[in-house]
Amino acid sequence: MSITLSNLSIGYSKKTVASELNATFKDGELSCLLGPNGIGKSTLLRTMMGLQPPIYGDIIYNDSNSNSNRSIREMSLKELSRSVSIVLTDKPDVANMTVAEVVAMGRNPYTGFWGTLSDDDKRIVTSHLDDVGMSSFAHRPMRELSDGERQKVMTAKALAQSTPVIMLDEPTSFLDFQSKVEMMQLFRSLAHNMNKTIVLSTHDLLLAEKMADSIWWMEKTLHEMSHGQLSDYLSDVLDGTVERS
Repeated sequence: MSITLSNLSIGYSKKTVASELNATFKDGELSCLLGPNGIGKSTLLRTMMGLQPPIYGDIIYNDSNSNSNRSIREMSLKELSRSVSIVLTDKPDVANMTVAEVVAMGRNPYTGFWGTLSDDDKRIVTSHLDDVGMSSFAHRPMRELSDGERQKVMTAKALAQSTPVIMLDEPTSFLDFQSKVEMMQLFRSLAHNMNKTIVLSTHDLLLAEKMADSIWWMEKTLHEMSHGQLSDYLSDVLDGTVERS
């Protein structure tokens, strides 16, 4: 499932954060969204997730399996919950839940009114805890976790939702370098091997340059950046020739 932004303006009722955004995030690819702090990357992700409405323009979910194109304005919450899973920087109030219980919440779109997990649901939860290296923490309360461990659990919850699209806002921000690399490798593997559309915002420019299939730079508008252009930008930053915004 790919996602197309068509002349999109984002923001809030009295403030436009960014406008004239045009892009396509393709299935089977890891797409990284880069740009300065406060430029609107989180707002863009929240709008693409359906958490806030576009001000102008549209977001189209393109399902190649059914050969259908759906505007996000026409999609119900249930449709969105089965299409896109999300990991935000906000900390949800789950301190008294165990790690496994939080990851199991990702199965809610499939478990019905009572939320009873089937054996297959439990297998999916266990599998994705293993994917993020948190299997041994399954019965530990969330309140006992570090920020980095919590971020891994929320990523496992998104994976457990079994959606074709996963969007993540700064998913590696609290991780040590080795864990950052492992998580980015996981996202890349999921995109390539399971044909998922994965879009994430990050300030880890070096990892984006090494791992991303497509790179999008957001600053006033949105444009695709080649790996060579990002490499040159990184060199300029290291040389001190790029001014801080």
